[in-house]
Amino acid sequence: MHPINSPTQIGKILVSRRKALGISQATLAAKLAMSQQRLSELETQSGSLTVERLTAWLTLLNLDLGIGERSSKAKAYSKVEW
Repeated sequence: MHPINSPTQIGKILVSRRKALGISQATLAAKLAMSQQRLSELETQSGSLTVERLTAWLTLLNLDLGIGERSSKAKAYSKVEW
């Protein structure tokens, strides 16, 4: 499980998983009904991802999204990017 404290981290995880599976941006973009250029933008600027699009993306990459209480040691994310 990867803790996520900022939108940027989501994009990095999605890129890493896509590459690990050997899926090109063009192939994934086609499955998500978007252009390769838009997929590239979302990978680097994940803050504008909708929950609907994120869940579709996670499904295609065989990933789950979980929400839990933050541990007392975790750093709070203070900048609002959403």
